[in-house]
Amino acid sequence: MNRSFLRYAIVGLLGAAVHISILTILVEWAHLDPIVSSVAGFLVVLTLSYWLNVKWSFEHSQQSHRKAIFRYTLVSVMGLCLNTLIMFCLVNGLGMWYLFGQAIATLIVPIHNFLLNFYWTFKSR
Repeated sequence: MNRSFLRYAIVGLLGAAVHISILTILVEWAHLDPIVSSVAGFLVVLTLSYWLNVKWSFEHSQQSHRKAIFRYTLVSVMGLCLNTLIMFCLVNGLGMWYLFGQAIATLIVPIHNFLLNFYWTFKSR
């Protein structure tokens, strides 16, 4: 688990950087809503992180690609819902700056996703 977690964390850091970059570009340059922009960034990172995780973080997994991608997408959609809820509450509810709200969500959602992916999506048979 330690090696998978370290690799998952590296993929997560890359994903977070891509997510924050897309969020910032869409809010600051395209003048889109922070919640919509956060969802867009999350969806781009979904594809990137699946491939990196399946090929590197969880290479020991014997799950079929078909089953793994379904489960990974389901976990990620749950993470997206959690991310969106956190962003909505912090940005719209508390008036927090959108990047600070996203930073808090970025601390919470990856832990949720790793645990589900490790024990369910990519579990060894």
